[in-house]
Amino acid sequence: MRSPRLAGVGAKIMTAAMTAVLLAALAVPTASAQAKGDLVVGVTSDPDTLFPWKATQFQAVALLGLVYDSLVEFDQDLNVVPGIAESWEASDDGMAITFKIRDGVTFHDGKPLTSADVKASLDAILDEETGAVQRTSLASVASVEAPDESTIVLNLNNPDAGILSGLAGGPNLAILSEDDTEEGLSAAPNGTGPFAFGSRKPNESVTLVANDAYWREGEPMLASVELRVIPDESSIVDGLRSGNVQLAVLNDPLVATTAEGDGISITRTPQLAYHVLQLNHDRAPLDDLNVRLAMQCAVDRQEVLDTAALGEGAVVGPITSPAYLSDPSARPCPERDLEKARQLLADAGHADGITIGTIVSQGEYATSVDEATNLQAQLAEAGIELTIEVLEIGAYVDRWLAPDFDTAVAKNGGRPDPDVQYGRYFPSSGNLNKIASYNSPELDELFARGKSSGDADERKQIYADISQHLEDNAVWLWMFSSPNYSATTEGVEGFVPMPNNSLQYLRTTSVQ
Repeated sequence: MRSPRLAGVGAKIMTAAMTAVLLAALAVPTASAQAKGDLVVGVTSDPDTLFPWKATQFQAVALLGLVYDSLVEFDQDLNVVPGIAESWEASDDGMAITFKIRDGVTFHDGKPLTSADVKASLDAILDEETGAVQRTSLASVASVEAPDESTIVLNLNNPDAGILSGLAGGPNLAILSEDDTEEGLSAAPNGTGPFAFGSRKPNESVTLVANDAYWREGEPMLASVELRVIPDESSIVDGLRSGNVQLAVLNDPLVATTAEGDGISITRTPQLAYHVLQLNHDRAPLDDLNVRLAMQCAVDRQEVLDTAALGEGAVVGPITSPAYLSDPSARPCPERDLEKARQLLADAGHADGITIGTIVSQGEYATSVDEATNLQAQLAEAGIELTIEVLEIGAYVDRWLAPDFDTAVAKNGGRPDPDVQYGRYFPSSGNLNKIASYNSPELDELFARGKSSGDADERKQIYADISQHLEDNAVWLWMFSSPNYSATTEGVEGFVPMPNNSLQYLRTTSVQ
């Protein structure tokens, strides 16, 4: 892969309304005076990439969110708040947004951040050759200007109600130094965040150290954070009990509920992330609406939730943002209907049944295989044989991005704004549309209206219409959303769990 400079020749590496590792080649900052100790966080998977713009795995995104900053970010209530940009102002016509870049922000290698770095980063994310996973979040940006060292202007093709939320995309929208390359950052990240890359032992741990030059006064409160790979959540709990681990975010409800006590506290946090069976419309027979609807009618979502996650959570439709929440009863067969499923399959010319495959990740989240097994049993009763292929997370992500699957059991991160959540998947121009493999002029028009509308009530209706279209056409099979469980030992203070799975408040965490 080419590794050009962010602002150099060739392929570049890579609001206004919304409730928005290897050898240390860097000059790593020393721990800040406020640092109170070292924290070990148990995680089930090694990050599959250290390059922020291409991170999709939950563990990689969470790790890189500690190393990098974006222009704006979400607070714990999912409001958009300042990040590297200390303020912003939209033009009267909504066609330009001007950001004031705060003074005193430096990269971990000591280089001061200027608007040139911001422009180079945003230009590179917009460059299709970069392969940034959230490029579509900036689809409305016509050009980026840096009139002086502390000002950035985004000129838009059209007003964009979700752009602030899009810019708060964490490491996927990270601001990088224009001097850095993808190749270099994939070995040793260099951000402006509260923690700097220290070292990595592949498949064992990544260690971050406090950034004593961090622009938020008094943060971080820790000297270091080690993310230690422990593939089994039960073993993570053993580590918590023995004192070898002080914090973990668990997603197996059985493990979490049995862990509480003996000095371990559990905090349950509802998530925007959703569990879904993704369907590849480019593969027969999934290109047939009746086949997809048969699958829709053959599945009892509550049974999947009860079996895989002990009923912890809720059955959901496509949109999980509280302000735009889909009604899961507004779908074909809101209750399981095997007779209708078999009839739809017969109508599609498959009265004798069909066989389709599914890929499942192992290690990224605890319920994946149980979800697949339950779906397999339910679909079999309708004459649909689901063959399961369990993959380690790296292989899964490669197959998913290809997209090389019939179906995929997935847990996708949700977003506070539905355009940011699905604008990269379902409009024909979306940068992940090849994974969704579904196109509709109706959806294109709805997404365009939703992006440009500044009327809150109108946007709610538009995204309700989008949700209905996705369900009526059984584009994917949305199943449920479940909480995360933050486990901490005695002496850990100040950690705030986030609905978007971010670990950003490790910067305010201390350990005695």
